[in-house]
Amino acid sequence: MLLSKQALTLTCGLLLSFNAMASDTASASKGSFSEYVSQLKIEAAEQGVAEQTINDVFPKIKMFKKAVASDKAQPETQLTLETYLPRVVPDWKVEKARNLFKTHQVELERIGKLYGVQPRFIVALWGVESNFGKLTGSYPVLSVTASLAYEGRREAFFKKEFFAALKIAEEQQFTFEEMKGSWAGAMGQTQFMPTSFLAYAQDGDGDGKKDIWNNSSDAFASAAYYLQQAGWKESETWGRQVKTPNDFDAKLADLDVKKSFAQWQTLGVRRFDGSDLPNRDDMMISMVMPDGEKGRKYLVYDNYRGLLRWNKSNYFAISVTYLSERIKYPPIG
Repeated sequence: MLLSKQALTLTCGLLLSFNAMASDTASASKGSFSEYVSQLKIEAAEQGVAEQTINDVFPKIKMFKKAVASDKAQPETQLTLETYLPRVVPDWKVEKARNLFKTHQVELERIGKLYGVQPRFIVALWGVESNFGKLTGSYPVLSVTASLAYEGRREAFFKKEFFAALKIAEEQQFTFEEMKGSWAGAMGQTQFMPTSFLAYAQDGDGDGKKDIWNNSSDAFASAAYYLQQAGWKESETWGRQVKTPNDFDAKLADLDVKKSFAQWQTLGVRRFDGSDLPNRDDMMISMVMPDGEKGRKYLVYDNYRGLLRWNKSNYFAISVTYLSERIKYPPIG
């Protein structure tokens, strides 16, 4: 049944109101925020968190309503890659990426070789995630993860992140004030959630600490290790923009559909300049059309899937790959 625009608006409004009421009810059932934090403190002790860490951290935890409001809002704007890419990867960011690549080239090549990741992708991730370490967030991670757990819609997820953040504070000797992040708890120059930090953060310069906030070597190594563990292949790139014939079956544009270059060629797919696809049979490739049949089309490889493990968004992955291509071409002298 199709709803009128007015009816649909009213229905969406009622659903949002219901979700907000359900969230408020869930929070109320936990008692006050201070009572909730007291329970987290008990659980932290039960999990073996050191008494000194507990005493240092818990008195500073406060409710961050701004984080909860941001989590509830998360507006869905109507974008296409044609409008998104110039906004996320403007020319000034490309120029900055190329300059920083040259500045850190020796270090990037060392880390890239160690983890098997091309340096341009490390810099591209750095640029897209945190504007090369300039936008790392100003929220206290332990407060926002506790606040979002208390809010209740994703309690299990944010409780896990909260206890991971506690473990980081204890193991890495970061103070409460040093552990800043986004409204959702994403931290540092790589914007790792606390659980990702525990799984992937690296000591890039060998100083004995994994500091993704202030140490670019640690940020580079952590990003590279993440991609390595996601199955990154140094011998391959990420994919390519392509053209399709008018009668192309859009249902084939699915990450679950994998074909060889020859098979895509037979279906009429060509490079963006109209030339033939690569003549190699050692890869199985998928197609994505983030904006549908009328938008951009890409053949993507396994490395693209690795970027989707970082962030399950085609727009994110394409913005990273787009910046990586702008770093690569023209060659940096």
